[in-house]
Amino acid sequence: MRAYRMLSLSAAALAGALWLTACASHEPPGVVSSQTAVPDAPLSAAQRLQWLDRVTWGASDSADQRLQRLGLRRWLDEQLHPQQPALPPDAQQRIAEMEISQRSMADIQRDVASQRLAVRNATDEGESTRMRQEVQRHLNQLAAQAQQRQVLRALYSPAQLQEQMTWFWMNHFNVSTRKGETRLWIGDYEEQAIRPHALGNFRTLLEASMRHPAMLLYLDNASNAKDHINENYARELLELHTMGVGSGYTQADVQAMAHVLTGVGFSTRDADAPPPRMAPALQADYRRQGFFEFNPNRHDYAPQVFLGQPLRAKGLAAVDEALDRIVASPATAQFIARKLAVFFIGDNPPPALVQRTAAAFTGSHGDIAATLRSLLTAPQAQAQQGQRFKDPMHYVLGAVRLGYDERVASDVRPVIGWINRLGQPIYGHETPDGYPMSQSDWASSGQMAARFDVARQIATRSAVLFRTDPKAPLEQPPYPDLAQRATAQARLAHWSAATRAALAQARNVPDWNTYFLSAPEMMVR
Repeated sequence: MRAYRMLSLSAAALAGALWLTACASHEPPGVVSSQTAVPDAPLSAAQRLQWLDRVTWGASDSADQRLQRLGLRRWLDEQLHPQQPALPPDAQQRIAEMEISQRSMADIQRDVASQRLAVRNATDEGESTRMRQEVQRHLNQLAAQAQQRQVLRALYSPAQLQEQMTWFWMNHFNVSTRKGETRLWIGDYEEQAIRPHALGNFRTLLEASMRHPAMLLYLDNASNAKDHINENYARELLELHTMGVGSGYTQADVQAMAHVLTGVGFSTRDADAPPPRMAPALQADYRRQGFFEFNPNRHDYAPQVFLGQPLRAKGLAAVDEALDRIVASPATAQFIARKLAVFFIGDNPPPALVQRTAAAFTGSHGDIAATLRSLLTAPQAQAQQGQRFKDPMHYVLGAVRLGYDERVASDVRPVIGWINRLGQPIYGHETPDGYPMSQSDWASSGQMAARFDVARQIATRSAVLFRTDPKAPLEQPPYPDLAQRATAQARLAHWSAATRAALAQARNVPDWNTYFLSAPEMMVR
């Protein structure tokens, strides 16, 4: 049994040798030539895998069967316009049991505020320390629940494109739990600001992100006021969220946007609390929606010139006018189009593909689903299958989906641990640029060594996912039999002779699993 629990040194060496061989070749591993998919024509097994690898978090037998049953046109329509997809009951139950599901954000925030007040009022140093630790434990628990909820949905939701785009926009509009109070807000940020608009309208998504306490805290606009200008959010709004570096905006535009955004913040007062005291002339400008608050007392009403033209509106309306101008800019269409193409296609997407996607973004007024349809169905996209190197999220989630399909994990913390091991902790990127997507960022020797180790863990003892008690013995065998998966077998016909030869040397199921998950072709999608 010991041979079934541990990957031998020769197996690890063989996995590394396979990777080095692939890196030395002229073509990316796993590339399968294909013609542009005809929506009503039946797809081959290889073509279905190509679509699943691109649109979902990873191919599984059940997902392949659904694509085959629906046909590409209906399946893609379903992914672009999901109709309240239901999670498997066990997965939904796991989420329903979480505090972030059972209680409103207002109640959670109120409790944390009360805990902090008790810490400040404590007279005993030991008691103060204990209560402070309890606050931190609670905040960590809230963030951990948000991570687990995201992983459960990514693994088991039938709306796989929505799940990918939720992660994509969370990374695009990045906030980090490693700063201040964002642990408190991160689950609500994903649930209320990002997820509802992940396949919706970009302008609406941008505003939802701007109005949420997580973003306002993370990029400091909550402290941006007429007598204390903070440019952090204004700069990242232009540089990272919309137009991009070198697109033509100036430092003067950043400064103007910072002045426009003064007074844009949030309030944790009760919803029925009266507004702050202010001059009668300003009272009509006050806005409060949920936690979002526009406070005219903090707003700079001085005229601003932004992107070469004066802003005509005042107060919060000036914010709306500025956002409209940003989103309508051709630079924003280009920036978003290229970022989507890099995420779905590869490090260097064809310029014609980016132009086509940007035109769809502009023509649809920022409709994300329409933009994605244009990108995913483009001839250039179909000609470049299998060139997107997997970041850790795609690698780990894809391996688990392949191995266990719709069987719902009792505990997804090992999945989160594997992702952490590969250097991409969920909500953990400290800087606002989000995690990078290029192959060079995830294919270093250290990263690949860690990836082979994670492959071994998934291949040999991933039954930890189904253990309700950490001390309980693992089910036997403690691993899936990947060779029995139809989607695994479908890949082999297009893999290199070297990879197939390595798989033929496997002495047992764990070795075969490990070789398969370590194959160069499994590093791309």
